Amino acid sequence: MTENRLDKMRGELRRGVLVLAVLSSLKQPHYGYSLRKQLQDAGIDIDEGTLYPLVRRLAEQGLLDSEWQQAEGRERRYYQLSTLGGELLQQLTEEWQQLNGALGNLLEQP
Repeated sequence: MTENRLDKMRGELRRGVLVLAVLSSLKQPHYGYSLRKQLQDAGIDIDEGTLYPLVRRLAEQGLLDSEWQQAEGRERRYYQLSTLGGELLQQLTEEWQQLNGALGNLLEQP
């Protein structure tokens, strides 16, 4: 398999879990950079061109609440799960756990 094809497939695999990762990270309030840093520290490297549109889309869907706060001499928009976002996170987590278990079984087969 070519490196280009592997990169494309890796990207498709990652896209499917980014929403879950972002929602999970926003159980606590974060502004854009701090959210990106938390994800990177957890091993999920995401560039700004992917993260910021995703966060805006989730907020527009009512899954995140946001507010401007003064921090370190500048105003920053902080995002956190809304009630609806928390409910969705719980449902997606259950779905992820089921899929992960099923996939684990398939990967262990000879």
